[in-house]
Amino acid sequence: MSGAQRVHRHLVETREGAVAVLRVDREEALGALSKSMVGALGEYLRELRGRTDVRVLVLTGTGRGFIAGADIGEYHNVDLAAFDAYQRLSRSVFEELEQLPQPVIAAVNGYALGGGFEVALCCDLIIASERARFGLPEVKLGLLPGGGGTQRLSRAIGTRATKELVMTGRTMKAEEADRLRLLCRVVPADDLLPTALELAQELAARAPLAVREAKRLIDDGIQQSLGAALTTEQSVLSRLFGTADAAEGIDAFIAKREPRFHAR
Repeated sequence: MSGAQRVHRHLVETREGAVAVLRVDREEALGALSKSMVGALGEYLRELRGRTDVRVLVLTGTGRGFIAGADIGEYHNVDLAAFDAYQRLSRSVFEELEQLPQPVIAAVNGYALGGGFEVALCCDLIIASERARFGLPEVKLGLLPGGGGTQRLSRAIGTRATKELVMTGRTMKAEEADRLRLLCRVVPADDLLPTALELAQELAARAPLAVREAKRLIDDGIQQSLGAALTTEQSVLSRLFGTADAAEGIDAFIAKREPRFHAR
C-alpha cells in the first residue's frame, strides 16, 4: 500500500492502486464517531466523488472496533437543538456514503454498533471478521437509531427480524448476520483486509462506468415498480453500449486478452 494520509486525527487513508482504504483510527474508543469525525468523513466523501483515480473504497476500523456508534459523551448535557444538528449531520453524511458513485466495501473487524452498524448498512458490500459484532443498542439509552438503522436494516432483512434487534438492542455475532444475508462472507480476523482488498481489486478491474451504473440501478430500482426499473435498465445498457469501455471490452473478449478500461 502507499503511504498513509490522515484526513482527520482519527481517519487514515491508504491506497493500493485504484483502491482507497479508509481506516477509523480511534482504538481507545472502539472507533466511536465524534461530530468532527463525521464532518471530516463527509468532506472526504465529497472529494472522493470526483476522483477518477479511485474506483473502489474499503472502509475498516482498528483493533476491536469497526465503529462502536456515536461518541455518547458528546450527547451528555447538550440541548435538543445541538442533538438534532448532530443527527442531521450524520444522516447527510451517511447518505453521501450510500450514494457515492464508487462501490464501497465495509471490512468489519470488530464492534459495529449503533451508528457503526448504520455506516456498514450504507456500504454496498460487507465482509466481516469472525470477531465482528453488530447491533443497534440505542433503546438501552431510551433512544432509537437515527442514521437509517430502522429503515435500511428492515429493507435488508425484513421488518420482524429488525424489530427484534432494535427493540431488544441486543448484539449479534457475525455468523448470525451472515445467516440474515447481511454479509458477503465471514473470514478469520487475519484474512479480513486481504479478502476485502482482493474483492476491491476485482471490482476495480471491471469497467468503472458499468460498475457505477450497476450500483445505481440496483439501489434505485428497488424503490421503483418492476416495469419502470426494467425500462431504466434498458436505457442504461444502451448508453453503455456507446462508450469506449464497452468497445474495448468487446474487442478484448474477441481477441482473448485482458481489457483496459478508462472510464470513457
